[in-house]
Amino acid sequence: MSSNKVPYFFLGLAAILAAAALALLIIRPGSGKPPVTVPPGPSAPENAKVPEPIDGIDQPMPVETAEEILANLGVGFATVDPADLIARIGEALEKGDIPKVSKLIGKDALDPENLAKLQALATSEPLKLRRPGGVREVGEMELNSLARWALELDQQEAGRDRIFFDLRREDGKWMVEKMTLPPAPGEPIPKAIFADSLGVADTFLQAVLKQDFEFARDFVDTKAVSEAKIAALCILFEEGEYRMRSSKPLRAMFNREDTVGYLANVETTDGRQSAQFAINLRQPPAPANWIVSEINLDQLLADYSSRVAGGDAYYSPLVKNPAGGETLALYFDFDEDAISPRTRRQLEIVALMLKSDPAKKITLSGHTDALGTAEYNDGLSSNRAQVVRDFLAEAGVSAGQIITIAKGASQPRRPNVTETGDDDPDGRRANRRTEIYLDF
Repeated sequence: MSSNKVPYFFLGLAAILAAAALALLIIRPGSGKPPVTVPPGPSAPENAKVPEPIDGIDQPMPVETAEEILANLGVGFATVDPADLIARIGEALEKGDIPKVSKLIGKDALDPENLAKLQALATSEPLKLRRPGGVREVGEMELNSLARWALELDQQEAGRDRIFFDLRREDGKWMVEKMTLPPAPGEPIPKAIFADSLGVADTFLQAVLKQDFEFARDFVDTKAVSEAKIAALCILFEEGEYRMRSSKPLRAMFNREDTVGYLANVETTDGRQSAQFAINLRQPPAPANWIVSEINLDQLLADYSSRVAGGDAYYSPLVKNPAGGETLALYFDFDEDAISPRTRRQLEIVALMLKSDPAKKITLSGHTDALGTAEYNDGLSSNRAQVVRDFLAEAGVSAGQIITIAKGASQPRRPNVTETGDDDPDGRRANRRTEIYLDF
């Protein structure tokens, strides 16, 4: 090789080595093939709500002792959406991730005793939330500033199936101010976990939703709120297919030292129609707890009549008794004394009330409209009272608990004729009834 060709030889060798190095970078080790380009998968919908990670909370937590958990606690997670906070706590509980639960709750609401109970609850058996309905808003104690939420646990004993959180809103964000755990196994279960006004109101309404008249009655001042009104509320919830509204079901209207008023917001089970009614509670002298002292059903009855009773405001399950107080009313078609399916469900609720206490008595008064002779109407009204008595007796109510009276057309609820003297079918419709006076 001549000397003048040596530089070209080394230049060529350098080029070959550079090309080989480039190939090693491109080709995957051991495969002998260039990498395959994978197209990106479908992205999440733009409106999909994905919880964003929280620094120090959403990453996996190391195993910590109770002392370490408490020592490392901060103020807790703050969010503009309280439902998101409670849902995060519920999700962490289902995973048994107590360190994460603790960081979400924060140091102000988690002391050593509560932490120990929380750990015992989570380790006794795997916790699962009810689906649907595992995260429930109980209501507001102070408008837009203090609210109570609950985690509803599945497959737990009644009375031990809820964890409550009182949330405080500051600077537009909600944080846990207080946590209340259910009684531990072996501890007695109180009728209401909370003895405050919101706890009693919620427990009362949950009993009404379950058609548990006797349990609901325990939270009522029966001198101020009649049994007929409690029964009517059970009937309205059942027939109107109401449930407590998911958002702000109970809202404090006023809050005095010994009296609190709430607006109860309800909706139909399909969520298409909403209504409301007012419920007041008072605080008797210690050591008694708060009790329901007034229920105003005017707005709820108006919604019920527009949806269930064809717009007839007088076609109501709760009516005023001429002798004072309130009675339940069952309605009949023209010239009929047969019990309708709607009336059957109402009477089933009444039967449960009577069978719970054999000392309770009721008076059934049958009524008719003005068409027909007095003799015929007396007989028809008697039949209407008797058929209700017979149904209750077949349902297990003692005959000695029932008194029947035939009133004929003598006590109309509405005029049978218009102001001009013409027949009024709507007025007569409200007069064809049997009234149930709860004499207890």
